[in-house]
Amino acid sequence: MNFFLVLSGKRLKRSLIAVVSLLFAAGIFYVEQKDIQVFLPLESGPVAIYSVDTSDKVIALTFDISWGEERAAPILEVLKENEIKKATFFLSSPWAESHPDIVKSIGDMGYEIGSHGHRHTNYSTLEEQEIRTEIMKAHQALTHLTGKEPKLIRFPNGDFDKRVLKTADQLGYTTIQWDTDSRDWMNPGKEKIIQRVTSKAHPGDIILMHASDSSKQTAEALPEIIRTLRSQGYTFVTVSELISGAEADVNPVE
Repeated sequence: MNFFLVLSGKRLKRSLIAVVSLLFAAGIFYVEQKDIQVFLPLESGPVAIYSVDTSDKVIALTFDISWGEERAAPILEVLKENEIKKATFFLSSPWAESHPDIVKSIGDMGYEIGSHGHRHTNYSTLEEQEIRTEIMKAHQALTHLTGKEPKLIRFPNGDFDKRVLKTADQLGYTTIQWDTDSRDWMNPGKEKIIQRVTSKAHPGDIILMHASDSSKQTAEALPEIIRTLRSQGYTFVTVSELISGAEADVNPVE
């Protein structure tokens, strides 16, 4: 006697779903057994980096320069006196072209140089071709002055949108922001700058300071900032070192 198994359409569908589910579960078990980790991106498209998620007590001092010639040299002297061998300077190209000697000093001291763009304007207000032009003007100038192509960019006023991030990414740049703003550009007094930075600093932090002439108290506050952070166990690194192989803290961009 022959027996035949007849499956209706619904039964067949349920059976296939059950098989797929079992295979999926087996796949998960295999991944867990093999200790394979799969990461899905939390953000779609390029992002700006504000800090990194790490338990290591590493921190990046960063300095923006867009104009003036009186503040950069004293800051470099403070860094030298305190044996800070790692820091990152974001330079606007018109300033850099007007002060090649200071740019050379920054490079000779081993500090990292990133781009601060060309015109000091809000890039989110520009057309996409203008954004590209501004980034490339700065890129060409800084490459010529330093002999190295910058890979990091911090936009003027920290201003950007998705178009700006996308254009920078297409041109090979990583956009860098900050998690601790010293607010030294407000000239609130040396003690307030020190207190703000040392109270907010944390592992993986990117600290924003300025070496433009508008920031008159940075060099005065910097020695105590360095001493305090060192006493707390921090090591100073460049931004590139900080973000290399680390999980970045990013904020969604509307």
